[in-house]
Amino acid sequence: MTNVTDTATGRHGRRRVALVLLAIIAVLAVILAGGALAYAKQFDGKALPGTTVLGQDVSGKSAEEIAALVAGKADDVTVTIDAGENSKDVALADLGVSVDADATAAAALDRDRALPDVVASTWSGEHAVQPVVDVDQKKAAEVAKGLVPADRTQPVDAKVEYDADAGTWNAVPGTAGQGVDPTALVDTVTEKAASLESFTVEQPIEEIAPAITTDEAEKTVGEIASLLDQSMVIKDADGEVLEISKERRSSWLSVAADEAGSALEVSVDEDAVRDWVAERAEKRTKEKKDGIEQVDESGKTVKVVAEKQDGVEITNTDAVADQLISSLQGTSPFEGTFETKSVAAEIQKVDAPADEDEDEDAATDDEKDADKAKDDKEKATSEDSEEKEEENATPTGEKWIDVNLADKTVTAYVGDTPVWGPRSMVDGKSGYETVEGSFEVYLTYEKQDMTNASRYPVGHEKYYYTEDVPWVQYFHGGYAFHGAPWRSSFGYSGSHGCINLPVSDAKWLYDWGGMGTRVEVHR
Repeated sequence: MTNVTDTATGRHGRRRVALVLLAIIAVLAVILAGGALAYAKQFDGKALPGTTVLGQDVSGKSAEEIAALVAGKADDVTVTIDAGENSKDVALADLGVSVDADATAAAALDRDRALPDVVASTWSGEHAVQPVVDVDQKKAAEVAKGLVPADRTQPVDAKVEYDADAGTWNAVPGTAGQGVDPTALVDTVTEKAASLESFTVEQPIEEIAPAITTDEAEKTVGEIASLLDQSMVIKDADGEVLEISKERRSSWLSVAADEAGSALEVSVDEDAVRDWVAERAEKRTKEKKDGIEQVDESGKTVKVVAEKQDGVEITNTDAVADQLISSLQGTSPFEGTFETKSVAAEIQKVDAPADEDEDEDAATDDEKDADKAKDDKEKATSEDSEEKEEENATPTGEKWIDVNLADKTVTAYVGDTPVWGPRSMVDGKSGYETVEGSFEVYLTYEKQDMTNASRYPVGHEKYYYTEDVPWVQYFHGGYAFHGAPWRSSFGYSGSHGCINLPVSDAKWLYDWGGMGTRVEVHR
């Protein structure tokens, strides 16, 4: 018969043993955790045990120490290039090899440092780190090519040229020569550079073909021909078609070796394309031109000096240029369209000149001794007008000059506000009538000699030569505003077509007007 007391005692004993074991494990965990923390602190910012760089133990070393180690190794490496009669020792940097010592050091310290693994890492074995190395293969190839003696015939790459006179693209054949195939050197350097140990590489000098062959050049010519055979046009909003000629497109293209020097690339001068498209758009842009009407006191139009003309603006110049460039970089046809918007013009209403009570004298070119009193009166009126102008607020609007052939006057306006004048002038006499219409000042001179020697020889009755004509502003062909110091009166027709003004008036108009100033000449 089982003793109940003994059974209970055995059960309690086993429970005590289990609790004791758990307590021991807890104590050990605390001890291990504390040791792990101390361990982690000891290697904070340093390589953990088992870390090697180039087979060398770097445990406990800082990033700076590891970087210095790697940099020193790199500086000590010598690459011997055996090219037969021409052998050469070079450093890694001369071959385009860059060793990133800092990145290598960072990789050595970049190891999982999570607390549960810290202790385990002590027994984790070696953590090998390879140096971070980059090889500029183009530079290495250049070193190989530089080993060829100067007396050897170098291979010549084929190329593509444009003959502007003939309007054709032509392939210039390449030729073979003595040189090196840099592949062996480049491959060996790429393979062995990361070991940071000195090594030797064989680089034979041999008969080699050009890097860019004649076949490739001819293929490129064919590609350009295909591109130029494609239709490329720009249309206006009204349907007018502007074809982009092959010659024009050829002027935007160029062919050169790629960065590696092993193939030909066709490139597009994007700036030239954009400039050309902008010029075409500008020619199709029309500035708005406000109309000018003379009105009486009641506001009724009594005369239309100039009809208004709405402007036209191109709105997608950049988009058309982008599309054209994209087409030139491929072989697809191109059809762009200039999109436009209308810019509304306005009508400026100006006061009509007052009616004169008397007809003007029909003076001639020889009437230089006319009534001086009239000129003095105009001068006094001019001074009064200028004083009033200074009192008025600055007007706004387009600056323009009104030439009234019926009244023999010149008036300067800003918008619909007269700011100077009307001033009496002399216009073209019979047979030399002043041109009528809308114009702009396109050429100016402070002083100019004037003559008609191109039409009449010296001695001819119509020949003239006048020196130092002041304050000249040409607005159409040979028609200009200018001072006429030889005249004592104004307000009649007597010139050879130009608008003659008193010198002081001509200077004021010259200073105020200038290039681009609008001129309206009418009766």
